[in-house]
Amino acid sequence: MITVNCKEVEAIKSALAVYVSDQIEAIPALKSHEFMLAPIDDQEKIDESMVVKSIKNFLDSIGEEENFAVISKNNVVSIVSINGKVLESTNNLSTDQFFSCTHCGYITRYETVYKNHEKIHYLV
Repeated sequence: MITVNCKEVEAIKSALAVYVSDQIEAIPALKSHEFMLAPIDDQEKIDESMVVKSIKNFLDSIGEEENFAVISKNNVVSIVSINGKVLESTNNLSTDQFFSCTHCGYITRYETVYKNHEKIHYLV
């Protein structure tokens, strides 16, 4: 089981948990300032490096990759502000406004960008 500390990115915790759990095929459990990821099969182990990569991809998709570092140590992944920025709850970052590709996990806040991206998967 891996814990993801989201104290400094509280506004995107839910969307991040959904995205990461889809990418690494794990079961998320939300807590106050963090979420936990458990493997679907108890015999498997979650790869911390894949969790870190998935979080970085999510931050990149919302334009926040330059403001946060993702650090992992002993099954705890922390998202730490580089420049003191803290994402606070706003209506602009609600989970209702995210579009996630069911094919590859790409995520965006813009429906038209999502629709254009989705077309790529159906080109021959």
